[in-house]
Amino acid sequence: MADIAIANALSGSRNFLATNPQWGHSERVARLSRLGFINVDRTRLPVRRRIRSRGIPNALQPHPVAYTESVAEAEVLTSQFLGPTLLDAHPDGVDVFQATFHAVRLIDVTMAYIDYCCATTMQVPHAADCYTVHMTTSGQAAVTTQGRRYEITPFFALVVSPGMDYVLECERDSPQLIIRIETAAMERQLSRMLGRSLSEPLRFDPVGDLTADGAIRWNGALQIFSSEVASPHSLIHRGIGGSSMEELIVSTLLYLQPHNYTMRLNSVPVRSGRPAVRRSLDYIEQHLAEPISLTDLAEAVGMSTRSIQQGFKEDLQTTPVNYIRDRRLDRVRTMLMEAGPGEGLTVTDAAETWGFTHLGNFAGLYRRRFGESPSATLRRA
Repeated sequence: MADIAIANALSGSRNFLATNPQWGHSERVARLSRLGFINVDRTRLPVRRRIRSRGIPNALQPHPVAYTESVAEAEVLTSQFLGPTLLDAHPDGVDVFQATFHAVRLIDVTMAYIDYCCATTMQVPHAADCYTVHMTTSGQAAVTTQGRRYEITPFFALVVSPGMDYVLECERDSPQLIIRIETAAMERQLSRMLGRSLSEPLRFDPVGDLTADGAIRWNGALQIFSSEVASPHSLIHRGIGGSSMEELIVSTLLYLQPHNYTMRLNSVPVRSGRPAVRRSLDYIEQHLAEPISLTDLAEAVGMSTRSIQQGFKEDLQTTPVNYIRDRRLDRVRTMLMEAGPGEGLTVTDAAETWGFTHLGNFAGLYRRRFGESPSATLRRA
């Protein structure tokens, strides 16, 4: 499967001793590692079959990550996904604690489904370095953050920014569908939409109205995502379109949910500010796999090299050379993440495709930008 990172197991406890012997440990760890944020060192045994089905989305049913009846185990799993979490389960005699977790990841966007099967309180004092949208698929929940309490229902979503402190109280029969977006991907997309680098961290309002007019675009984007994941013949399964799908989801959220850049984003008539920068960005995207010099940019956009350099410095707080390098690194990462297991793609192939000929320098640049080596990214594909 080319474009989708799937995890199949998480445990480390005796509750998982009912195993499926045909699943080798190395295969389970390889699949699990594709989620990226899960600690594979804790993984020893596969998922145990759930006792009952509780409305898991069709797209996620084939992608179980874990099942446990231990609150401690569920707390570890939830912490790796959302940030350090304290779980307090409240079984009422009708439902007992049964935590199930399903997830599928493209490149920087993960769709997950978490169900604790009884009333549960999640205390997250410092959210993980990512953005998460929690949608209660049935029942209701309540979140307390920044000294205020909000009701979370199928009509109102919780939107969590990195480092946010919150307490989520889920009633019985209130499973959570969660979209996780890695911070670097969110910031890169917002920066491209604004046409300049970010002056401060992006912070969303904590509650989103899923009945608003613009929410239809968000629901539509998730339906496309789900359909592509569910269909074995989709383009995503062929390693095509994962980055475009993620861009649709991230951009839709940025336009739908209020945040500290909303006014600036809505006031941007085009992708960037001054014409020299706008035209340069268009030329760069069209010729990214080709050699691009400042002279090429100047001739293509009809501006002086000095105007282009000044525009990039003031609008994007970078240089044309650094911008081109970073966009090429982005393309390499997408190529590595979308690689199918039978394609035989190597890191060298991807680097040279996007103009990196000195592999030693390339590996250092890649690690500084994405926090991991290019070979590590390829292994998770």
